[in-house]
Amino acid sequence: MEKMMNFFRNDKFSGHVGIELIEVSEGRAKAKMKINEHHLNSMGTVHGAALFALADLVFAVASNSHGTIAMAINAHISYIKAARKGFLWAEGKEMSLNPKLATYTIHIRDDNNDLIAIFQGMVFRKTS
Repeated sequence: MEKMMNFFRNDKFSGHVGIELIEVSEGRAKAKMKINEHHLNSMGTVHGAALFALADLVFAVASNSHGTIAMAINAHISYIKAARKGFLWAEGKEMSLNPKLATYTIHIRDDNNDLIAIFQGMVFRKTS
C-alpha cells in the first residue's frame, strides 16, 4: 500500500487544497484537511467543492487500491452539517466490487466526530 500512498501524494490538486492522505488498505482510504480561509464560502462555512474534493481523493485511492485502474462514472454527495474550523476527516469504504464496477461510501466528519457529508461513488474498473 506504500506504492498507493506515494502515487496519490503526487496528486497536484489535492496537495494544492491541503488534503493529506493518511491511510490506505484494500478497498479503504482515509484523509484529512485542515480548514483554512480559502476553504470557506461567502457564509463562512466550508465550500461544498472543498468537501467534494476531500471525499473524491479518498474515493480515488480506495477504488484504485486493488491495483486495477478505476475511473469514476458516478458520484453524489449529501451535505449534512456545516463546518467552519478545525480539521475534516474523510474515511472511505468499498461497498461492492466486481470485475467491472465497484461502489464506495465516504463519510466526512469534523473534530467532534459530527457527520458533515456523505459521498457515494461508482467506478469502472479497467481491465487490460
